[in-house]
Amino acid sequence: MRRGLLIGGAALTLCSGLVVAQDAPESILPPGFDDPAPAPAPAPAPSAAPAPRPTQPPSAPGSSPGASVPTIQPLPGIPADDGLDRLPSLEELQAMSTDELDELLGLKPKFDIPPAARRGLTRVGVLSSEEGGFPAGSLARQPGRLVAAALAGTDGPLVSRWGHIMLRRALASRLASPEGLDPVRFAALRARVLNSMGEFAVARAIAQDVDTQNWDEGLTNAALTSSLATSDIVGACPAVRLQGSVRDDAEWTMLQAICDAYAGEETRANLQLGRALSRGIAPRIDVLLAQRFAGAAGNGRRAVDIEWDEVEELTPWRVAFANALGLEIPENLRSGAGDYYRMVWATSPAMSLPQRTDGAELAAARGIFSSDAMIDLYSQIYAIDEITGDPALVSTRLREAYVGSDPATRVTAIKDVWGGETPDYGRLVLTAYAAARIQPSEDLADDAGLLIASMLTAGLDRDAALWANAVDDGSLGWALLALARPADNLQFDGGDVDGFIDDDDSVGQRKSAFLVAGLAGLGRIDDGVASDMSERLGFNLRSQNRWTVAIDRAAEVGNPTLVAILAGLGMQGDDWSQMTPRHLYHMVSAMRRVGLEAEARMIAAEAVARA
Repeated sequence: MRRGLLIGGAALTLCSGLVVAQDAPESILPPGFDDPAPAPAPAPAPSAAPAPRPTQPPSAPGSSPGASVPTIQPLPGIPADDGLDRLPSLEELQAMSTDELDELLGLKPKFDIPPAARRGLTRVGVLSSEEGGFPAGSLARQPGRLVAAALAGTDGPLVSRWGHIMLRRALASRLASPEGLDPVRFAALRARVLNSMGEFAVARAIAQDVDTQNWDEGLTNAALTSSLATSDIVGACPAVRLQGSVRDDAEWTMLQAICDAYAGEETRANLQLGRALSRGIAPRIDVLLAQRFAGAAGNGRRAVDIEWDEVEELTPWRVAFANALGLEIPENLRSGAGDYYRMVWATSPAMSLPQRTDGAELAAARGIFSSDAMIDLYSQIYAIDEITGDPALVSTRLREAYVGSDPATRVTAIKDVWGGETPDYGRLVLTAYAAARIQPSEDLADDAGLLIASMLTAGLDRDAALWANAVDDGSLGWALLALARPADNLQFDGGDVDGFIDDDDSVGQRKSAFLVAGLAGLGRIDDGVASDMSERLGFNLRSQNRWTVAIDRAAEVGNPTLVAILAGLGMQGDDWSQMTPRHLYHMVSAMRRVGLEAEARMIAAEAVARA
């Protein structure tokens, strides 16, 4: 997170002005800062010169002036004074693809979409404000340099599940480009951040909302990344074929051959991939996978055997093609795979249901999967008798968590799903709705903290609030409800917080620090109590840096989209140990002030639960 903040902070030095957004767009930059320089006086128009008269071409020797002289019409795109000596040879012509011939003859279209079907770049995104997206014009008058700097400095993942959900919604919204920022570059920056968060399908949708002929290098690269992650190999072909030789790396060369095959040029594709294999432009396994995939476009007569014996590591290319081809990746390569591959497998229909569970729990903890999606996955596992092992056991205990004969039985089943006193956060997401079905009881006070934390992973704040009279003051359940309850004018005094701090055994009392920061950001303790408690815990809520100044200013002008983007910049990291109470305070406070109060409450409670 520190690295991301340094990158973003350095870039933010260029951008000091924010402006009011959707309701009354009004620039708040210093006077004259954004006023265009006066245009120079127009130069006097030159007097029109008489059009030159056509001259008669010289007559060939021995011909009369009126006789016609045969001429050779030069090919389009070839200067007439070059003659025909620079035309490709017959062999070169035979080796050319249809696209290359069209380009040589000047016949290759610059657009792959008819004029009537082309889309404008006024607004780009897939989630309208009517569908829950952010206001379309909320960034239109904001400084493009600030927005670009914030997005360029965000390289996911985020420590917060709810922060991830909020940022995804902002990036997927159908937005007008900020002032001074090219709409295509804006789309490319958003798609890149979504890819870094593991939201590959959303990133691909953002890229596809821009006509392919408008893609720049950044959007092309982001689109290819999302295409590989979703195993949508052919989805890259419009850009690959339209942009031709814009790149010359091995991956692009093999994609060109694959796209030729799916365009009906199988012979040429086979020659290209055969040449790539013989020249060793890429590892053998990568070329063989490309040959196997390209062969599926033809008559299927050529068999390509894929052997994994000599493969020592996975790459996005290998996983994408294995998924697309339905090939089984050996267990020794899959075990210990990084988070990228786990998230790809979580959504891949090529993987078996048990193989998807590990990645699904990571995706749930990150905010990619909802509680409903997790329940659907384990419900399918429960319905298949042939599945055994831990996934089958978890699915059985999850069902018991819903249909158990009494609350104690259901709570025991929920705890079995968690698998320990400090369960993986993805398992808390899985049990959210089962936990909400448990009736509040003082007899369950010892389990109330995790039950409430589980409910809040799905935003079930009103169900959690029913436990307010069943939790002990100063307990984890009490702290979570103090932050998450949807109540107006909720206030706590120093004595309430003191009891929690006294019993806090978390490392460095980070739960207490986040509780104080969250309550202060939500306005649920006064400034004096916040100052005393933060001093006791060894941090300063009021200290400033460039990021805190930027997000506070975005809140002052009432811009929720910019607040969400800047909050995402400040939440980068793999673990909550990388988050500081000061940063939590500023983002929670900013979100509350711009109408994102529900998200602010969920993030503050999540911080305490996961610290």
